[in-house]
Amino acid sequence: MENLIDITIDGQTIKVDSNENIVEACARAGVKIPTLCFLKDISENASCGVCVVEVEGAKSLLRSCVQQPTPGMKIRTSSPRVIRARKAAVELLLANHPDECLSCLRADTCELHTMANLLGAHADRFPSYKKYPPSDNSSEGIARDDRKCILCGRCVSVCENTQGVSAIAFTGRGTRTRVATFMDRGLAQSACVQCGQCSLVCPTGAITEKDESQDVYGALEDSKLSVVVQTAPAIRASLGEALGLPAGSLVTGQMVAALRRLGFSRVFDTQFTADLTIIEEGNELLERLSHGGTLPMITSCSPGWINFIEGFYPDLLDHVSTCKSPQQMFGAVAKTYYARNANIAPNNMRVVSIMPCTAKKYEARRKEMDSAWDWWKEKDPETTSLRPFFDVDWALTTRELARMIRLAGIDIAALPEEDFDDPLGKSTGAATIFGTTGGVMEAALRTVYEIVEKKPLQSIDFIQVRGFDSIKSAEVLLGGSPVRVAVAHGLSNARILLDEIRAGKSPYHFIEIMSCPGGCIGGGGQPVLADIEKKRARSLSLYEEDRRLPIRKSHENPAIVALYDEFLGKPLGHLSHELLHTSYKARVF
Repeated sequence: MENLIDITIDGQTIKVDSNENIVEACARAGVKIPTLCFLKDISENASCGVCVVEVEGAKSLLRSCVQQPTPGMKIRTSSPRVIRARKAAVELLLANHPDECLSCLRADTCELHTMANLLGAHADRFPSYKKYPPSDNSSEGIARDDRKCILCGRCVSVCENTQGVSAIAFTGRGTRTRVATFMDRGLAQSACVQCGQCSLVCPTGAITEKDESQDVYGALEDSKLSVVVQTAPAIRASLGEALGLPAGSLVTGQMVAALRRLGFSRVFDTQFTADLTIIEEGNELLERLSHGGTLPMITSCSPGWINFIEGFYPDLLDHVSTCKSPQQMFGAVAKTYYARNANIAPNNMRVVSIMPCTAKKYEARRKEMDSAWDWWKEKDPETTSLRPFFDVDWALTTRELARMIRLAGIDIAALPEEDFDDPLGKSTGAATIFGTTGGVMEAALRTVYEIVEKKPLQSIDFIQVRGFDSIKSAEVLLGGSPVRVAVAHGLSNARILLDEIRAGKSPYHFIEIMSCPGGCIGGGGQPVLADIEKKRARSLSLYEEDRRLPIRKSHENPAIVALYDEFLGKPLGHLSHELLHTSYKARVF
């Protein structure tokens, strides 16, 4: 509740909320105080010293991110004393920062670089005083470089508070302070679930996605290879933002055109297998409901979430759907059904995914994700005699694709809209909303309802499961019986639902969990530093695309119907289980 008081900021008297800090109060007055460590509701530890202001009557400068205004307070935000202090704080950080700006993955979005330019700070004013361990490249999805860390604490806070994982923490004292995993092991041996939220909030290049674009370039240049690409639902609502367009810009057709210009043989849509996921997962739910299976059933689309339950709640793995994620279903279908029909040897095909998620890189390398190889071994042993292969070869983030597009000199806003290739490019509105929290649940309900009731839905918009509330719930009548569902996004919120299940107190039959706040639109591979309004804009774009598509239910996708008729046979059938389903096991760290 607002408690308005009068304060003076740079000579202007304004009313502000005394419950806010000075950074927020000044922002409302149109004055932006620079910060490096502060992120609202994530990191508020006042470690960097960049946000200092001068307050009349105070003996020293105050750190405005942790200082609340008081009635009559007179603040100077840009006095010579303040500017000198900010410049010195940044120069102390630069003293220990490597001179690699030109080659850093965060070169164009580095907050430290921006701040140094703003203040005219120099890297050589103070001597370096730190020694660092080697970079940590043990993880499939995330790379850490301690040399670029400025000890802002954002990564520690988001990992502990938002995600409830605490894979990293501050260690050491004084000049030996740094961020590290337990026992200083690599991320791959830690509790890390590879969600990548730390890379979203890091102000420098200390934590980034593991860049695999060079591997993809190599494949694209090999004339013997057919390199196909799939794009996740959330990408069409975030790629434009990564390339300088307003948040929420929908660039579906332009994205397809850009991918063709980069040289991909076929441009397909992960939404095709999002629809496929709904058919398999929806039927799995009905099977559990009617035959006394383990309930509540929990969705399995988010690999960060899967890593989390494998590590922290392995006793609840029976609750997780056996369905692979849409990314992995796509790889399996592309290297079997499509490869066979297109007369492409699977060893000569490479599948590239464009994903909003760093954990997708790890998921593609799970040993369980080679079902196409197993299928070909049975069908045509000679075809697979050269080398084993994964269903998905590389998973690139939104940020990696944006860099590739910029490098190629492609102006995405100037491109004509183009359509995805058939048949793995056909999808429905239900698949589109997979990209936002509640979308998988809504898509599943659209299909499950019509399977059970055998009549069309009067209204297919399940508003109850939309929005950014931490946990959403709803009740749907199926066959005259109430089915209770819940949606959680962010792993700290997932813990609440999982603890209920573990205690035998869960009232739900079906639960959607996404590891990242906001769902895939807030994934760890998305454009950095997205606030709630940017996430909301991305989400609204996906709902808008859903509304305007001619088919909005997964089971009505004609390409999915053909896939079952020509290849899979039936949902939950033998071949479906072989290619589209998997199992999970406890993760030890």
